[in-house]
Amino acid sequence: MLGDHPHHTVGKKYTDAVRLAGCLPLLFTTIDGPDELDGLLDIADGVLLTGSSSNVHPSHFGEPVHDTSLPLDTARDAATLALIPEVIARGIPLMAICRGFQEVNVALGGSLFQAVHEIDGYLDHRGAASGSPSVVYGPAHQVELEANGFLAGLFQRATIEVNSVHGQGVRRLASALRVEARAPDGLIEAFSSAQPTGFVLGLQWHPEWEAHLNPVSTRLFEAFGLACGNFRDRHRGPDGTH
Repeated sequence: MLGDHPHHTVGKKYTDAVRLAGCLPLLFTTIDGPDELDGLLDIADGVLLTGSSSNVHPSHFGEPVHDTSLPLDTARDAATLALIPEVIARGIPLMAICRGFQEVNVALGGSLFQAVHEIDGYLDHRGAASGSPSVVYGPAHQVELEANGFLAGLFQRATIEVNSVHGQGVRRLASALRVEARAPDGLIEAFSSAQPTGFVLGLQWHPEWEAHLNPVSTRLFEAFGLACGNFRDRHRGPDGTH
């Protein structure tokens, strides 16, 4: 809600990151049925699921709401949870950040911790409670990349440093996904598809924040953009006409 009116919004940092990937950002809204979903995906060469201040409603993984003070967005749930399986089935490149990362896991049958910081053995991943965006989205911890995974191959290293601005996290990873990175406490921080069905990459951190200044983030979005371009060329041709 902005004032008394509902709005569809997207943060500029996400549209800037899509442009960094070499792609054209287009905002999609709530989806009115299968025909509209098909029409949307017919024109998409890739899908980026953004972060949000809201959480996936826990009813989608069989739990009651743990903290009623935290925002929910059932309209977004309805759109993305229907969208995700169709995107993957079509082989459309999918990159998912923070809430988007959690949505992919839930849409494919996984579950979430609603408050990671309350679980014994886990760190508080919520990050700085106040301060400038550069403080809130500043480096927080390293993640260890899974050997022989997509990210380990992309970066040719064992660890990368990331920010951390999330209260929820993966409890049970969907069987269709494979771990790509873990935080120092073992929490899953990145995943990809367990099957070679196309580009699927979920990231719990926020690579879109000042992505052009961060070589790791830039490399991630370049990889997404390359996958989008390859999908376009296979399905529409380089000039987009078929």
